[in-house]
Amino acid sequence: MDGTFGNSYSVESLRPVYDAAMKNGLNLWDTAFVYGMGTSEKILGELIRDTSKDELIISTKFTPQCDDGTPETMRHMIDGSKERLGIDVVDVYWIHNPMDVEKYTPMIAPLFKSGQIRQVGLSNHSLAEIKRAEEILAKEGVKVSAIQNHFSLLNRSSEKSGILEYCKQNKMDFYAYMVLEQGALGGKYSASNPFPAGSDRANTYNPMMEKIDQLNKVIKVVADKYNASIAQIATAWAIGKGTLPIIGVTKVSQVEEAVKTASINLTADEIKLMENTADKLGLSTIRYWEKEMK
Repeated sequence: MDGTFGNSYSVESLRPVYDAAMKNGLNLWDTAFVYGMGTSEKILGELIRDTSKDELIISTKFTPQCDDGTPETMRHMIDGSKERLGIDVVDVYWIHNPMDVEKYTPMIAPLFKSGQIRQVGLSNHSLAEIKRAEEILAKEGVKVSAIQNHFSLLNRSSEKSGILEYCKQNKMDFYAYMVLEQGALGGKYSASNPFPAGSDRANTYNPMMEKIDQLNKVIKVVADKYNASIAQIATAWAIGKGTLPIIGVTKVSQVEEAVKTASINLTADEIKLMENTADKLGLSTIRYWEKEMK
């Protein structure tokens, strides 16, 4: 892929991970054409080839920056995604970012109305942009069913801006991505054991790892109470906030950890302790493709 999220992986290396996830009921798979310019979708397509589509929930995206310059650009992109994934219907199709809400939002309506999409989602949209997209789609009788934003202990702007509460009030699923900040909240990396040089996440997180270590120490105190890992507690926090965390898994052990995380119910005091610690660090992990939600 492009190095943003670390190393490269193959169908062969990911097959045991996929099998373990499906065996444990983790059947929602989130991808996008822009992840490796089709590579991620091709790999997922190979993994799900022999699985009944009724057993899967497939989520992929239209990325405005990949506009092919035609009025049918969104249809062209979803057609390519369906071909690579080997599916006829996309369970959740997202407008990946709000580069031009007025231009791109109307394009998703005919795809939904023709049955190519089961749910419409918006990713990286602010509250104002979500509401405007809803206005546009409501005229076509189309509902926004899901929101997907960067959300973690180090980036709670979707909560502070009111997006999370808006989703609850309007029965929209909130998908939280980068809950573990690409591993910075996983317990493996630290100031003394930084991310290996060469990837975008190393450039982003290594300079702030001394401060992130302070948060991880507090998370570990909570983790020890539950006989859990730092990654499990950071994920359990996101679940406790009413979100659906998207977990990046490349190992079977990570799948097994994710399954166990679902049984962890953090107390209000534990959540407050971790949030207060994170807020005092004054860090911003907002990446180049996104913005702070206000």
